[in-house]
Amino acid sequence: MLGIGLISFIAAMGLALVLTPLVKKLAVRIGAIDVPNHRKVHTRIMPRLGGVAIYAAFTVGILLILPWLPEGMLSAYDRNLIGALLVGGTLIVLLGALDDKFDLSAKLKLLVQIGAACIVVFGFDVKIDLLNIPFGSAMQPLGEWLSIPLTIFWIVGVTNAINLIDGLDGLAAGVSGIAVATILVMGIIMGNSTVILLSAILLGAIGGFLFFNFHPAKIFMGDSGSLFLGFALATLSMLGFKQITIVSFVTPLLIIGVPLSDTFFAIVRRWIHKKPIFAPDKGHLHHCLQQLGFSHRKTVLIIYGIATFFGTCAVIQSSVSNTGLGNWITFIVICALVFLLQIGAELIGIVDQTRRPVLDLLARLRMKPHTESRGK
Repeated sequence: MLGIGLISFIAAMGLALVLTPLVKKLAVRIGAIDVPNHRKVHTRIMPRLGGVAIYAAFTVGILLILPWLPEGMLSAYDRNLIGALLVGGTLIVLLGALDDKFDLSAKLKLLVQIGAACIVVFGFDVKIDLLNIPFGSAMQPLGEWLSIPLTIFWIVGVTNAINLIDGLDGLAAGVSGIAVATILVMGIIMGNSTVILLSAILLGAIGGFLFFNFHPAKIFMGDSGSLFLGFALATLSMLGFKQITIVSFVTPLLIIGVPLSDTFFAIVRRWIHKKPIFAPDKGHLHHCLQQLGFSHRKTVLIIYGIATFFGTCAVIQSSVSNTGLGNWITFIVICALVFLLQIGAELIGIVDQTRRPVLDLLARLRMKPHTESRGK
């Protein structure tokens, strides 16, 4: 299976390398361009629609490889989810492409994203349907009243999380590529052929596009790319963890830890400053790192490193989740990461430049023993 995966990866990358320049010319011709403004980092007009090249390379790669797969390799669940990925992904890419050209309203985009998620749930019967009681062994089936909204929320949430970090050359594509690579590694560990195949194809498509998108970028992926990659990641994570539990559900959260945490802090930041949740600003992780003096390229590479750290934690957590200490290790990992995220957020000021409750508390705790020793 690894041989087929490698061939699929190379084929998808080759397709993306060929298709991206063609899509770039199309974007310029139809006026799907990104114009600089006060909120954006780039200073010149850039073609968008790059996500169309990623989507096309991924879709063609799947269609080319499917006839060569051994009979019986794909289960009914796998076929349903591949269908959901292609049909729902097509709708998402069309939405993104129209937004790249016409700048659609946020409400319309959200409605279409929910529609794509409903295609996955109702059209192909793919949803999160099992739950594990924390620190217990019983698997409990979820009623549809919880399973359906949880799945839709997951797909829409991840889709928008990737969209929100698309602010620097190569950032969203690279972070998504790291997430897909993490899923690929876990697929190899689990021996899941379908996960290996789809991850390899998507990773190849991202890699081919990233050749033109890394700083200095020649084309942006636009919403057609960020929305599609978010949708694909959400769907792939369900394919890799189809018996999703409270413990294993932590794993896909870790895989996309960077965009999810950035989205969470953006919501908190806007709530604290009494701004609309969907209002754009320049307080995201990449903005904060640049304000600290890091260059465009170094900022992207730092975030790549953070994403790799999250991916490594996901692989480790997944490997130990089935052991007797799996629940406790997961709990410790979550607590440690939450603490580190809070410290990092306060250091770079991603929520507020003046509010640093944990750092102030640690400073007071350090000062107290020092003051007591001087008093003696």
